[in-house]
Amino acid sequence: MLDLALLGFLHEEPLHGYELRTRIARLAGHVSAISHGTLYPAIKRMEKAGLLARKPQPGAAAAPRHVLTLTDEGRRELLKRLRSPEDPFITDENRWFTLLAFLRHLPDPSAQAVVLRRRLAFLQEPSSFFYEGDRPLSAGDVDDPFRQGVLTIARATSQAELDWLQKTLNDLDSRRA
Repeated sequence: MLDLALLGFLHEEPLHGYELRTRIARLAGHVSAISHGTLYPAIKRMEKAGLLARKPQPGAAAAPRHVLTLTDEGRRELLKRLRSPEDPFITDENRWFTLLAFLRHLPDPSAQAVVLRRRLAFLQEPSSFFYEGDRPLSAGDVDDPFRQGVLTIARATSQAELDWLQKTLNDLDSRRA
């Protein structure tokens, strides 16, 4: 998730590490803060792999700041990850939102649609947070009001996403026609 966010934000514009950390934290929301001990090793690893470049820029004080930019290899890597995301980016909501935040950078509407159809197929599979044997339970199947809340909220969220996915797929299909 971190690598995709780094690639995506740097695709949009060159940024300092602090700016990247702030944007990634905002994208992740309440899920988790991004520590310096997580961000900077990832930046160094991606720089070593040729995906990012670091350029010194005069700072407001005496010390220079480093601006990070995406290399051509980094752009290719971003497009590859957007075109063919690994399964957790389809099935895990937080990773899905990170992917979705940058899917517009994939220039081909039909390639965007392929990714959305993968998510649609995943959401259409019967599932629940709670099961009786192998049978998924719905809010009406449980007496606990708190578990009912989990199931009711999850169902409403899933339905909203299904509606959005169908509308967006129709829009993408009409652009190809």
